[in-house]
Amino acid sequence: MHGVGDLIIKTINITHNDIKSSFFEPKHGNYIMLMVTDTGTGMDQSTIEHIFDPFFTTKRMGASKGAGLGLASAYGIIKSHDGYIDVESKKGHGTTFRIYIPASEKKIAKAVGITEKLLKAIETVFLVDDEELILDVGSDLLEAMGYKVLTARDGIDAIKVYKKKYKEIDIVILDMVMPNMGGGEAYDRMKEINPDIKVLLASGYSIDGEATEILERGCNEFIQKPFNIKELSKKIREILGDD
Repeated sequence: MHGVGDLIIKTINITHNDIKSSFFEPKHGNYIMLMVTDTGTGMDQSTIEHIFDPFFTTKRMGASKGAGLGLASAYGIIKSHDGYIDVESKKGHGTTFRIYIPASEKKIAKAVGITEKLLKAIETVFLVDDEELILDVGSDLLEAMGYKVLTARDGIDAIKVYKKKYKEIDIVILDMVMPNMGGGEAYDRMKEINPDIKVLLASGYSIDGEATEILERGCNEFIQKPFNIKELSKKIREILGDD
C-alpha cells in the first residue's frame, strides 16, 4: 500500500466445512482462521501462482529490501503446524490471505513465569542467515546466554569468514534457504575446511526434504523457525555438551 490504505485482521473459529479453497482439501476438524486483508495494489494471476516459491519477488533488481523468502517461510511454518494458507487478489483491488491452523483440543496450560535457568556457556557461535532481523535478534539472544557471536549474511560470506575464523568457532547456526549460496552447499564447503565442524541447521521449512538430506551428510541437529531462547539454548548444548 503506497502511503495510505486499510489493513484488516480478523480471527474466526471455523470447521473444515467453512473452508472453500482451490489450493487444498482440508482435513476434517476445527480450525482457527486468521484473515489479513489490505487495500493495496493487488496481484495478477501469474504472480499469485508463484508467491510461495522461494526467492520469487516482484521487487526490481537491486532493491534494498526483500529477498523473496517471506511468504515461502510463512508457508513452511504453517505447513509444519498442519495448517493451510490461501490467497485471493485482483490487480488494483487489494489482497486477502487466509491462514487456517488446526484448533487444539488440549486444555489451556497454567502460565509459567520465565524462571527456568538457561544453559550458560562461553563458546563462540557463528550465526549465518540472510535476514537482518534474525541476525540482530539471534545475536542478542546468544550474547545473553554468554556466547561470543560471529555473523554472515549468506553462504558465500559464511565460507569467507569460516576460512579465517574456524579454529575459534565452536558451532555454526546455519540457515537452510539463502540467496547466492544455500545452507546445504555452504555446509559442504565448510566441512571441507573443518571435517569436525558442528552445525545446527535452522529453517522455516519442516525437517522433511532438503533438511533431512543435509542432516544425513553429517549436520548435527535441526531447529524449526521461529524458535525461542530456551529451544535454542537446549539445541546448542545438545551438540556441544553441557560441560
